[in-house]
Amino acid sequence: MAKQLIAVLIAGGRIVGQAFAKAFRQELEMSRQAAARHGGGRHGEKKAATDIAYGMSLQEAKEILNVKDLSDKEAIVKNYEHLFAVNDKVKGGSFYVQSKVVRAKERIDKEIETVESNPTDSQSDGSGSGKT
Repeated sequence: MAKQLIAVLIAGGRIVGQAFAKAFRQELEMSRQAAARHGGGRHGEKKAATDIAYGMSLQEAKEILNVKDLSDKEAIVKNYEHLFAVNDKVKGGSFYVQSKVVRAKERIDKEIETVESNPTDSQSDGSGSGKT
């Protein structure tokens, strides 16, 4: 009976190990694809990491706040404040939508910070094409 139990435990461990290895390979491949979508190389990896950290792409953030140009900071703040206030739960709004608005503002702020700290990079439209 002990031999059978050990055999089952070894087989189970092997299955879990293989599943973990497969999941790791898939995550690695998805990371490579995300970096490639953002222009590849070190810059693409940074943009993909930022998208993952904030839970959305720059393009999605711009769509949520309804802004086209990141240099129009007044419109960004105005749209953010309006959408945040409209979606206040006390006023019958959606906490989920309000949190998406906050994340969109954070993502745009991060992009502005990155562009201002490294003026040699051109502003990207968030599509990964590198075109402005």
